[in-house]
Amino acid sequence: MPNYSELALQLHAELHGKLEVKSRCSVSNRDELSTAYTPGVAAPCLEIQKDVNNSYVYTNRANSCLVVTDGTAVLGLGDIGPEAGMPVMEGKCVLFKEFANIDAYPLCVKSKDVDEIVRTIYLISGSFGGINLEDISAPRCFEVERRLKELCDIPVFHDDQHGTAIVILSGVRNALRLTGRGKDARIVINGAGSAGMAIGTLLLNYGFEDVTMVDRYGALYVGNSEMNPAQAEIAKRTNKRMIKGTLADVIKDADVFIGVSAPNVLSKEMVQTMKKNPIIFACANPVPEIDPALAKEAGAYVIATGRSDLPNQLNNVLAFPGIFRGALDARASEINEAMKLAASDALTSLISNEELNPEYIIPAPFDKRVVSAVAAAVAKAAHDTGVARI
Repeated sequence: MPNYSELALQLHAELHGKLEVKSRCSVSNRDELSTAYTPGVAAPCLEIQKDVNNSYVYTNRANSCLVVTDGTAVLGLGDIGPEAGMPVMEGKCVLFKEFANIDAYPLCVKSKDVDEIVRTIYLISGSFGGINLEDISAPRCFEVERRLKELCDIPVFHDDQHGTAIVILSGVRNALRLTGRGKDARIVINGAGSAGMAIGTLLLNYGFEDVTMVDRYGALYVGNSEMNPAQAEIAKRTNKRMIKGTLADVIKDADVFIGVSAPNVLSKEMVQTMKKNPIIFACANPVPEIDPALAKEAGAYVIATGRSDLPNQLNNVLAFPGIFRGALDARASEINEAMKLAASDALTSLISNEELNPEYIIPAPFDKRVVSAVAAAVAKAAHDTGVARI
């Protein structure tokens, strides 16, 4: 395998970042200058003053997205600070552009205070068509998203939560379709942070009936004093059997394991206690919860990870470009639950019954069908739920 760390250092040092500003209009003579800037530019300014929605007509707002972090949960690296998170935010902006032709702009906020973060983002939100929250640690991320959704009239989407959840739900649906199981499947989620709780919520909202969540201290259940408020809330809807104990206790007789936690926490012996032909989604990166070879030896029928060098890569790039493309095209005021489920429907249906197999349950990141299919489904759901404005 190439040494991607060395290659990345060389690339970033050579380019001094991955983004640049490119003008859409020429300013090479007096007339062009007077049209693009003063005195001509006053005309669109006055049109926007009459109706702020004209900002979508006369500026790039309709095709723009803010990608914002506080640097506290950066790509598996943890709390490395906003400046250190900038390469990841630039990379996310590149993905927005390359996959969905959306102009995205990185913003790294030098604060861990929820009030300051929310106020900062809200004050500049009028410059953008959507807001993608990124790499903000739990439980702070829940409050930041909730409050921004209340304040802003544009989509606010925490990709670490909802993008992950949409891709996971799509993979689970196809894996269960392959193995002949349905919404009564027993699902265990290891990791009750932002991603894990979003996955659990979306699985429940889709209609799965038996979901149990596990964190470092063990199973989530009503009355567990170690849970934070967000975990206590989701515990009301999960673990109906009130199972207590560790992952080893919870995973017995489960159909599906979903890991968004830490390397090597799932053993071969644990997999062997699951139901026949278990489904393993080991999403910790770069080292998954269990080595896929060990999982296969233990009897796993479908194995998915976040890695690009293995089959069934669960990559958020399958979700967020198309979701924002659809939301922006519909000029949606929010990204609601129906739009998330519609995105999952689109991803799931891209793989036919004839194509579906244990090593192909989710489209590849570079599948050209993905963005357009997800965008169309999301835009339709926006119209169906009354949040579309065009």
